[in-house]
Amino acid sequence: MRDPFKNPFPASDIARHTIWEMLVARDIDAFLAADWSMVEQDFVEDGFIGIDARKQVSPDQWHLAFPTLSAYRDEWLRQARDFATQSFSEDTRAAIFTTTTLEDIEVEADVALVRKKFDGGLSKADGTRDVLQWQTLYYCRLHEGRWKICGFTGYLPNPMG
Repeated sequence: MRDPFKNPFPASDIARHTIWEMLVARDIDAFLAADWSMVEQDFVEDGFIGIDARKQVSPDQWHLAFPTLSAYRDEWLRQARDFATQSFSEDTRAAIFTTTTLEDIEVEADVALVRKKFDGGLSKADGTRDVLQWQTLYYCRLHEGRWKICGFTGYLPNPMG
């Protein structure tokens, strides 16, 4: 059985190991703390772009939701702060790690295509369930000596089709 807290890439696979730490461990912890400063250095600001697929298979339905990193940051903070006001009946960190899978990273030279998937949910204190079921394609590159996110297509259906 998969340990959701364990990086599946060995430390010797520097690119994949580092990208997993950035997009899983650090991202989850920053989101739960609603602290953008924990992840702000993980992005390439110049040319950043984020697409919201709206959980739709057809690209005709996708939206250029984040034409800049600041637009994404503002929405990320809004969602993180909103999440922090909610009450859950389980350990949110454990639930999000369990829901998150990132085991497929394609690296070519100084560029990477990363597939991060969410499949599960969180039990809320009121008895309802917050379903987390989508996937994101991250575009990363080695920038100024470290791996960073330069864009993404998020909220894709999981599974597709």
